[in-house]
Amino acid sequence: MTFSGLAYVLFTMVLAIISGGIIAYYYNPKRKERIEEPKHRMLDDDK
Repeated sequence: MTFSGLAYVLFTMVLAIISGGIIAYYYNPKRKERIEEPKHRMLDDDK
């Protein structure tokens, strides 16, 4: 495998790991209430 091929494989793996980390962080059950808050706030009646 050439250097450029190895660089593409490593870059793809790094992007996959970063994407997986973002998805795991966003869908963490501890963050559900904070993520869903704007949706419920939008549905509340204006006072």
